Amino acid sequence: FTGSPLMSIQGLKRRNFICQLAAALALPAGARAQEQAQRPAILVVGDSLSAEYGLPRGTGWVALLEQKLAAEKQGRQRDWRVLNASISGDTTAGGRARLPGLLKKHQPAIVIIELGGNDALRGLPLDATEANLLAMTQTAQKTGARVLLAGMQAPPNYGADYTRRFAGIYPRIARQTGAALAPFLLAGVADQPDALAHFQPDRIHPKAEAHPAILNNVWEPLQKLLHGGRE
Repeated sequence: FTGSPLMSIQGLKRRNFICQLAAALALPAGARAQEQAQRPAILVVGDSLSAEYGLPRGTGWVALLEQKLAAEKQGRQRDWRVLNASISGDTTAGGRARLPGLLKKHQPAIVIIELGGNDALRGLPLDATEANLLAMTQTAQKTGARVLLAGMQAPPNYGADYTRRFAGIYPRIARQTGAALAPFLLAGVADQPDALAHFQPDRIHPKAEAHPAILNNVWEPLQKLLHGGRE
């Protein structure tokens, strides 16, 4: 034991004051974090089309969705937060494996599933793709989340029959589960006469200037889910 009792008491008081001050300063940040966590979440589970592949950050359709929701916040009863859990190269099998953990962690009110494009590019079995998308939709719905399926179309490489059957997966699951549907995520982009002008050099990923059109394809069917309507 060193030092006088008076100095020890003063040191203890000083430490207590510092601790109390630190706790007081931490309250606003904690309150902000709690408020953020209480806002209902929109969870996007997708691939490179949603992960801003090859784009400047903040220019992809998911970021544009968050900006649009913030701009239109006034007059709405709910203030949404957008969580982007998209991974470039992901397939429906990968999304299916990841989804339970994402649902448990974020407890979203709405889940947007944007997967299947990589399945088509690889020519994966259609039955497996459909089973994965159906399982993801039902898993999310069992937690109380409302689901929006972002439809995709297959390239013509594997023949007209594969292309037709692949396109039918999304509306069939939407009818079966009652999920909302954006029929084709790249409508107004990939189906235009000058389509290549809207894509990056790889001819797979849209340029930044095409993403507002992609957002429009999602925004319309998303509206009723934002207002708590039935799927």
